[in-house]
Amino acid sequence: MDFKHILPIQLRFNDVDPFGHVNNSVYFTFYDLGKTTYLKDLIEQHHLRRDGMAIVLVNANANFLSPVVANEHVSVQTAVVEVGHKSFKLLQQLIDVDTQEVKCVCSSVMVAFDSKTQTSMPLPEEWKKYFCEYEGRDLRKK
Repeated sequence: MDFKHILPIQLRFNDVDPFGHVNNSVYFTFYDLGKTTYLKDLIEQHHLRRDGMAIVLVNANANFLSPVVANEHVSVQTAVVEVGHKSFKLLQQLIDVDTQEVKCVCSSVMVAFDSKTQTSMPLPEEWKKYFCEYEGRDLRKK
C-alpha cells in the first residue's frame, strides 16, 4: 500500500516501559496524532466546512507485529481506504523509518457526528470527493 500521509513521531521517555519497549497503549496516541494531522491537512488544504460536524472514532483494531524500542525512529502512515455514507475507514501503520519495518497496523472506523443532535450524520460529499482525490482512487463503497 502506498501511504501519502506520513507523520514522524518523537518517542518520549514516558512512552517506554521498564523493559525498554513502547507500551502498547501508547501506539493509539500515535495513531490519534496521525488521524488528527491527516484530517487537519485535508480541511485546511480544501477549506472544508464542518458546520457542527465532528468526526468520532467508533472502532479501532491493532495488530502488534514487532516491539518499538526507545532508540528507534518511527513514523505513522495514514490512509483513508474506504468511504461510506456516514463513515470512513482508515488504515494506519507505525514503521521504523530507518529499516521500513512495519511495527504495528491499525484499522479504524470514523463517523461523521452531528454535535447538536448527538447522532451520526451523512459525511459531506465534498469530504468524500477530497478523500478520493488525495488517495488517488475511488474509495466509495460499492
